[in-house]
Amino acid sequence: MRWTVGNGSRRPAVAGLFYPADAGELRRTVDRMLGQAPRATDAAPPVALIAPHAGYPYSGPVAASAYARLAIVGGVRRVIVLGPAHFVPVPTMAVPAAAAFVTPLGPVPVDTRMCDRIVDLGLARCADEPHAPEHSIEVQIPFLQRALGSGWELVPIAVGADGDAAVVDVLDLLTGDGVLVVCSTDLSHYLTLEQARVRDRRTAEAIVARTIEAIGPHDACGAAPLRGLLRWAVRHELVVDLLDLRTSGDTVGDPARVVGYGAFAVRRSG
Repeated sequence: MRWTVGNGSRRPAVAGLFYPADAGELRRTVDRMLGQAPRATDAAPPVALIAPHAGYPYSGPVAASAYARLAIVGGVRRVIVLGPAHFVPVPTMAVPAAAAFVTPLGPVPVDTRMCDRIVDLGLARCADEPHAPEHSIEVQIPFLQRALGSGWELVPIAVGADGDAAVVDVLDLLTGDGVLVVCSTDLSHYLTLEQARVRDRRTAEAIVARTIEAIGPHDACGAAPLRGLLRWAVRHELVVDLLDLRTSGDTVGDPARVVGYGAFAVRRSG
């Protein structure tokens, strides 16, 4: 069974659930969160971002802390979004056959040439099924659409639990000038507010220190893409900065059972 429909575009799975389905409302929501986020115009431009992927009322302000950094980034032509596969098992990585990902703000073209390349090299399989119900990549796209405008292509990669080593190879293959990487992950799940703050602080310290072995599946639902990104950062001597660290209990959720969110920027040293 194939999940793509219509003209070969991947349609939204969580519009109206995780974020507004109305284009105008979505545009205003994202722009408001970006406008409220701190802007570090004197910082080094990020080559990668780490952002959460829950519903916008819960994690959107934290994600905006990462995407606000794109105000100092120009000339992005390709965005690689790495997200965990929550619903359909993926051995390592999967890219879609779909030619575009659609949000209420419009379609974003998929860089099918790059997707085909990593499939041909045996680094990923081509399958629409893992992408069709998956929110981890989808919720990042409206932020990218508003922060970058048009003129860029998407490489959406669903990463399985054993995919972190393949992530490093793919990033080495696909990154360069004009390329941005986004790693989509939440942090702890369903702890109390105080428990989450302790665990997420420890996880954030591990991310900044690039202490990969300290990050397990209970620390981040996107542990595999996150660990892969950090392995790549170590290989290329990149620096990770913590931008924001909160929980759903700090935004609109029940403090007795929260999900943790962190925003980070990965940049060149110096």
